[in-house]
Amino acid sequence: MKFSKKSRYGLTALIDLSVYSKSGHVALNSIAQRNGISVQYLEQVFGALRRAGIIKSIKGPQGGYLLGRSSRCITVAEVIEALEGSYHLADEIAYEGRGNAAAASVIQHQVVETVNAQMDRLLQGITLEDLEREYANYQSNNETMYYI
Repeated sequence: MKFSKKSRYGLTALIDLSVYSKSGHVALNSIAQRNGISVQYLEQVFGALRRAGIIKSIKGPQGGYLLGRSSRCITVAEVIEALEGSYHLADEIAYEGRGNAAAASVIQHQVVETVNAQMDRLLQGITLEDLEREYANYQSNNETMYYI
């Protein structure tokens, strides 16, 4: 499984939105500028996130974006599914007709289902709140470092 640029940028923009939306809505161009992401690309990403209910938009010249719900309720799994579709490995059973059905069944149950269950457990267990907290820790640790 490859973690796509779309998912990376989406999570980066959501961390930014979570941090900066505490005092109100955030303009897309501000998020883009702070993170070095093109506004046009973020428009596509935010369109998918808005359709999934992860964020909401405020129209107008003073518009912007807010989280659709609390950051503790938004999981990495939900974000990836909104941006990419399913992150699960494809079912091996679909290939049964083309060879050894017993081997396909074993692979399905021992590999595919196990990997998918572990990915679900992991990605559903990480929230946007967790990412924001880690981001804040990283930021505060880097502020105290001096470089010569």
